[in-house]
Amino acid sequence: MNPLDTARWSTSDSRQQDPCVGCASKRFGICLPLDAQALDDLSGDSDRHALPAKSVLFREGDPATRAFSLLEGTVKLSRLLPDGRQQVVGFRFKGDLLGYTAGKTYPFDAELLTPGQFCRIERSRLDALLRRYPALERRVLDMCLGELAATQEHLVTVARRSAEARVAAFLIGLAEAHRRRGLLTGDLPMPMTRSDIGDFLGLTLETVSRTFTAFKRHGWIAEPGGQKLRLLDMDALEQLCAGEHERL
Repeated sequence: MNPLDTARWSTSDSRQQDPCVGCASKRFGICLPLDAQALDDLSGDSDRHALPAKSVLFREGDPATRAFSLLEGTVKLSRLLPDGRQQVVGFRFKGDLLGYTAGKTYPFDAELLTPGQFCRIERSRLDALLRRYPALERRVLDMCLGELAATQEHLVTVARRSAEARVAAFLIGLAEAHRRRGLLTGDLPMPMTRSDIGDFLGLTLETVSRTFTAFKRHGWIAEPGGQKLRLLDMDALEQLCAGEHERL
């Protein structure tokens, strides 16, 4: 049995349990601007699922027939290059929309790095809801534009910044992504490996590890364990990104 079919969220269940209350998608995802009627229609057309870490939501090249609203967890987006290497193209967090693409197939793999929960909706149903509710259409457009801006900033980071500045920019961006969601109440969750970070930033594993060691030596970060990172000196990291620090 497909694991995505083991936890179907029916329309009647959603009305009885009111699952949209406190939902990440309602607080800062695609459901943010929706009224009660639109929420009811969207939830009625959606399935809710929970999967363990390392589960794959979709693979590169699969038909892009469904979109996913991430309610809990962290997802890694990656592509397999012709030489067999992995290219990480991004990370997504609770409230993000995945799999809504202009093409007929998914352009990358989407893998849960942590246990996750999400709502899944057929692309045809979502398109119909976008036509019916202009506020939903605008919200999806805003989220897509936000992803485009983040991609452009990432290109600048990889093309123009030193290895140390790339890692600093990644940590700052990760902290900001969690802060916008009200999730940064203590240490920064770090479910991605250093190899994942290197594949995202165009760096080797050794360079990422060496940079983390240098940051710790300078007292800018600490690693308390449990896939957590403690940011001790954000000003120093921001200055490094801006080129105001010499290379470490």
